[in-house]
This record gives sequence, C-alpha cells and structure tokens, in this order.
Amino acid sequence: MDLSTNYMGIRLKNPIVPSASPLSKSVDSVKRLEDAGASAVVVYSLFEEQITHESNELDHYLSYGTESYAESLSYFPHIEDFNYGPDEYLEHIRKIKKSVDIPIFGSLNGFSSGGWMKYAKLIEEAGANGLELNVYYIPTDIEADSSKVEEIYVRDLIEVKQNLNIPVAMKLSPFFSSLPNIAKRLEIAGADALVLFNRFYQPDFDLNNLEVVPNLELSSNWEMRLPLRWIALLYGKINTSFAATTGIHTHLDVLKMLMAGADVTQLCSELLHNGIKRITEIIRSLEIWMLENEYNSVHQMKGSMSQKSVADPSAFERANYMKALNTYKQM
Repeated sequence: MDLSTNYMGIRLKNPIVPSASPLSKSVDSVKRLEDAGASAVVVYSLFEEQITHESNELDHYLSYGTESYAESLSYFPHIEDFNYGPDEYLEHIRKIKKSVDIPIFGSLNGFSSGGWMKYAKLIEEAGANGLELNVYYIPTDIEADSSKVEEIYVRDLIEVKQNLNIPVAMKLSPFFSSLPNIAKRLEIAGADALVLFNRFYQPDFDLNNLEVVPNLELSSNWEMRLPLRWIALLYGKINTSFAATTGIHTHLDVLKMLMAGADVTQLCSELLHNGIKRITEIIRSLEIWMLENEYNSVHQMKGSMSQKSVADPSAFERANYMKALNTYKQM
C-alpha cells in the first residue's frame, strides 16, 4: 500500500504533517514526531516582530490607530517572551536537520514589507526543505479596500521568493471576497502550495477586570468543513499543492481532505490534546480503511471528491445551502 504523496515537488512517505506549533520547540520533540510517523514537520513560526521589533516601520504598524486606546498595545508580546530570537531560530533549524531524516519546513510570519523577509533565505541556508509564509494580517483601516489587502499577500510572496531556491507555501485566511481569484494570483506570483486555512485567534473580554484578553481554543472537528469545501472547489483550477489545516483530528478527516484534493494534512490541536502517538494511530487507521475499501494508494483517491470529479458539482455551491436547510429535521 502506497501512502506517499507529493507536496511542492517533495515526495513524502505519507500525508501527515504536524503544523507549526510548540511541538517543534525542541529537537527531541521533533524526533518523536518523526518516530511516530510524521512525513515532515513545519517548525513553529519566526515572527516579523522578533526580527524588526525596534524598527521605525514596525513601530508605525503597532501604534497606528491606537493613540486613543493605549490598552490595545498590550496585545503585542514583549520580545523577551519568545523562546528563541531570529539567530536562535536558525540554529534550531540546523540542529533539527542534523537530528532527523524527514523534510523540515520553516515558518515565517509577518505582513509588512521590510528586512525581516531576508530571513527566508537564511532559513533556507539553515537547511530547511521548504518555507511556509504565514501572512497574518487583520485589516482594520476602513480606507483600505479589498484590492489593497490582497496586494499585501502578493507583494510579500514575491519579495520572499526572490533568490530563494526552496519551495514556498502560502498560508491563507478564508476571509477574501474572491478566494479563487487571490489563489490564482498567488499561483502566478510563484506560490508552490496553498495552506488552507489560517486560524485567527479571537480575543475575549474579562468582565471582572474590564480587560481584553488573549484566548486560545484548540480546533474542533467541525472546523474542517471550511478548508474541505475550498480545497474541493480549487482542486484542478489552481496548479499548486494544497495543504489542509484546521479541524483535522482523525483518519476519516485525513481521507476527506485527500479526496477533496489535498496533498498533505496538517495536524496540531489533535496532537496537543492527545499526544504525538496519535500520528501512529491515524496512519494505521488510514491503512486499514484503504485496505477495506480497496484503495492501493493515496494518489488513487486524491481529488476524487473534488468539485470537478463529483456527479453533482453544484453541491459545493449555493444549491446545497437551500438543500441543507430544507432537509434539516429537528430532533
């Protein structure tokens, strides 16, 4: 049985790839991920703020619009709160590469144009097999229209791709007016893969102290429906690899994403909640299901339930909305 898959031109032994998370904070943990069966690992993100926190440009972006709301500045962590600075991050990549045999992908997180992007090349020189570019940008300026927001993503990708020899995956949010259009623009700009989707963490209110506080909730299984739908819609239309992330917890979730058209599935919450051993269990369950259902390879099922492959393509669009409402039965 062949579980191998091709992601950004890199052959992986299976489609299970732990996403950027605290699980990659230590070399020992990455080795355990490899031993459990992970085919590659995305190392936790190096943030723009870690690289350029003293620059005038960053100061502008952090303070813009906050003059009347000083408390909002407390959202941004102090640089000493991070475990590793930029140089330590690069050294961490080097140590991981010496310790494991599976591909390692660096992760660069930012949004403004600036010197932090040179770290894409430094991550490559440290030994990373690929780079995941996470443009974590929440537009709050009412004067910025959708085209201006989209241009940030395209601009950042083009700048990062300059002089880079390793493939680049672009991690996107689902909040675009026309996701197919921005996906196509990113493909043209050089994206080797699209990672769907970024999961913005929403703040909460502390009513006792009247403060806005960070709040991190691990993903739930139902959240996979959004990337499932969009990968199925984009498969065959966008000539990049696809990585599915958010809400993937079981081998059935993995199977669905593969049939939608994903090349790899990224796990995080499931591993944080139930441990690294879950990778071995998911791979074994995947093999059993494929054997029972007479699938010989991942390639055989990839994209088989995408919009271009199913008998009723409209099921992914508006028609299915009406059908879902009309067929709902109250318990």
